[in-house]
Amino acid sequence: MRIGLLGTGPWAERVHAPVLAEHPGIDFVGVWGRRPEAAESLAEAHGVRAYPDVDALLADVDAVSIALPPGVQPDLAVRAAQAGCHLLLDKPVALTVPDARRLAAAVARHEVASVVFFTVRFGGEQGPWLEKQAEVGGWFTGRSDWLGSVFAPGSSSPYAASPWREEKGALWDVGPHALSVLLPVLGDATRVTAAAGPRDTVHLVLRHEGGASSTLALSLTAPVEAGGTGMELRGSAGVVHLPERGEGPVRALHRAVDALLDSARTGTPHPCDAAFGLRVVEILAGAEQSLATGGPVDVR
Repeated sequence: MRIGLLGTGPWAERVHAPVLAEHPGIDFVGVWGRRPEAAESLAEAHGVRAYPDVDALLADVDAVSIALPPGVQPDLAVRAAQAGCHLLLDKPVALTVPDARRLAAAVARHEVASVVFFTVRFGGEQGPWLEKQAEVGGWFTGRSDWLGSVFAPGSSSPYAASPWREEKGALWDVGPHALSVLLPVLGDATRVTAAAGPRDTVHLVLRHEGGASSTLALSLTAPVEAGGTGMELRGSAGVVHLPERGEGPVRALHRAVDALLDSARTGTPHPCDAAFGLRVVEILAGAEQSLATGGPVDVR
């Protein structure tokens, strides 16, 4: 599979480009970015071509890996789908429900494969663990905490210069990760209630279609000493915890590429496809509405 990279920021440079260059199942063709000089630099580092025109890149590849802000991603993803390119998307797939619906519709209409890169869903231990818990069933309640320190005092995060993260906060940045591990185990959400915490911290309570409930704690401004992620499930099978992540996002993205290759080959949608990405955006938009109104919001 010939693949191109859209994006030149820290996520593209640190994760996407190295994986595309190393993965044995793909041919890394080139890079396009909104900053031509950054595209030139990233392309040179990996021995590929920098494309000044995105349509020229789309014409030369079978798929694209997108590492762009979520406000920019939908238009280019739709454009790529229209060109017949399979899509390796980043989360969230969009910042509005109409944009996410437009993207998912383009994937379906043009019959291209799509995978949204939720890092935990493609973890070496975490992915199989989540599948096992979904099979076990009987869960009464769950909890997913994603407490980051991107904007905390003393943070050295390379993503602290991200305008969209600063504007949209934890709900839209790490909220998708928390939802990506709860929904496949507890079932789709039917109602969400949100409450604001310190700084950008948000607390969510979800009601799931199977009758279970869950809580989420999300932040990008937690003290460095208090940061971390975790998931707990309680039910008739007892109390279980998501295994800790022992590897970084590079290995996870390799597995996401594997998933895209498999979906493109078989025509079978992946569980983390654009349609799932849309569902996550619908729930986040409901949470945003709940923050504004102070009450629960139906999301089905």
